[in-house]
Amino acid sequence: MSCNFSKSVKKDLISGLTTTGNILTCDDVFITVDDVRITRDSFTYGEKLYVHYNDIRGFTKVNGNVFPDMKLVVTDKLGDTMLYSDNLYSKYTEGMNYTPLELTADLTIAAPIKSNGEYILHVLISDKKGSGTYSSKIKFTVKPNDLIKIEPVNISYDEVYLFSPGFDKVITDGKIKFDDNIYIIIEGIKGFKEENGNVFPGLKLTGVDNENNTILNYDDLLNEYSETGVAASDLATRVSAHFKITGTDFKNPLHCEMTVWDKKSAAKLIVSSDLILQK
Repeated sequence: MSCNFSKSVKKDLISGLTTTGNILTCDDVFITVDDVRITRDSFTYGEKLYVHYNDIRGFTKVNGNVFPDMKLVVTDKLGDTMLYSDNLYSKYTEGMNYTPLELTADLTIAAPIKSNGEYILHVLISDKKGSGTYSSKIKFTVKPNDLIKIEPVNISYDEVYLFSPGFDKVITDGKIKFDDNIYIIIEGIKGFKEENGNVFPGLKLTGVDNENNTILNYDDLLNEYSETGVAASDLATRVSAHFKITGTDFKNPLHCEMTVWDKKSAAKLIVSSDLILQK
């Protein structure tokens, strides 16, 4: 008669990543951002992190295959669940047979996660054909992108960020591509004077290169709403402008500035950033 009993607890003192195994074991658990292995516990809003489990062992085999399950949960500092995803390996209905076996969980630091918040990422791996488990957790903080300068006047907001639909990601490093559609997005903007539930915003977008050549110059992209206004709830959900830089002859950086202002009061929000165009 034999007994398979294996438990482990490990903690990375630099990142704070803690792992606990019961029957399942893994000697190499680490986090990457942009394919770079990291040990930090602070992330910029919009970053995408991956938790890697390299050579995880101990699964019950059925016809040579193993059947891992994975659940991902994000909680805030009060313990409330912000994000929940389970059965992340559901598509492997016939199991898998890789040696070594590497499992990966990924998380994009975006809504409902917010800037200036504190959170805990929990990842639970389990064996669909056995009783083995392997869990990890890491406390992390979220900071706004310090490459974006924000100047509010009598206005509040939740998030400001740059987004590339072409690459389906938030731009956190200030680097953009020619011919890519770049969005400047503001979420949760409030403070505009309301009239019958409507507000009257203006939106100016400008951009100059390093030699002060005008690249973007739009006085009011919301001019068509000057008389009718827009629903305050719609503006609070999201307001954005987008642009595309074509060609190849350009003197970096692009100093881009977007101003959203209230046509019925002195409230306004100025967003600016220096962007590097890459071929």
